Amino acid sequence: MHKRERLERAIAGEPVDRPPVALWRHWPGDDQRYADLARSTIDFQHDYNWDFVRVMPSRNFQVLDYGLQDDWQGDPTGTRRIKKRLIKRSLDWTELRTLSPARGVLSQQIECLRLIGQALQADEVPILQTIYSPLLQAAQLAGRHKVLRDMRVRPDRLRSGLNRIVENTLRLLEALSAQRGVAGVFMVTGFASHDILSEEEYRAFALPHLQSILSTLPAHWWLNIVQVAGVSPMLKLMSELPVQAFNWDTRASAMQLSHINGLYSGATCGGLHDDEDLLRGTPSLLHAVIRDALEQTDNRRLILSGSGDGYVTMPISNVRAVRSVVEGAG
Repeated sequence: MHKRERLERAIAGEPVDRPPVALWRHWPGDDQRYADLARSTIDFQHDYNWDFVRVMPSRNFQVLDYGLQDDWQGDPTGTRRIKKRLIKRSLDWTELRTLSPARGVLSQQIECLRLIGQALQADEVPILQTIYSPLLQAAQLAGRHKVLRDMRVRPDRLRSGLNRIVENTLRLLEALSAQRGVAGVFMVTGFASHDILSEEEYRAFALPHLQSILSTLPAHWWLNIVQVAGVSPMLKLMSELPVQAFNWDTRASAMQLSHINGLYSGATCGGLHDDEDLLRGTPSLLHAVIRDALEQTDNRRLILSGSGDGYVTMPISNVRAVRSVVEGAG
């Protein structure tokens, strides 16, 4: 079964020859040079033959062209520390500039995607570009505390900044739509958890922007995934989004895989905890966890994956174990 057929059948809840699977991670250092990031991504795919490739540029790549500065201090997730933010005063939200995907870091990411698509085209591997939600980009520019404060004290100015971020995100996606092999986006939301915002706040400051972005994606992008972070993810609210799968922490959340079919259509992308399973677990533990996930879902509407950014320190034996268990679960 080809990768696209396997994924589409899994999303529709139809029988598959084996569960689709994909793992990912950041590539700190390599993510500062588009050719090196492309090479690391290609090699990771050639080594493990995942059912889709999630391209993982620096977590801040969409906001660097505003002038944000960062560096990597050894975070095991590969996340870079922000040294200089752009938003100091609420008025700064109104002064964000227009970004062009033809210049700067954004243009380099487009070139990275071109190289990946060129290398993987013969293997017919679906490629997903990681994109960060407007509200998460705002938090990168200002810090989470200031975003939450401006949301409640100067919402008009925050909305102005969010509108500009949406415009720039749409320009980037338009440029990405011409790249070969791209099957969709992997949208990271960041705030869609009840322990961070109320549903009313999320509807007011985040959900409309996600709907605007996702509803304008090219028709030929057939695999779009939204990551819903947090211990209490707003899955029912997010079900309004036009995507094929949701990635969330199925192990940390109180919700069980066997009880989520009524929350949203499409597939669950997850089943493995980045920390407990993929980082600190063992191959034998992973065998048990994966088989439990498959039993809970009856091997339907499940794309086996991790639940966050992954760890650069993830044991290779665990990565190999995930791949080998899936091959034997058909």
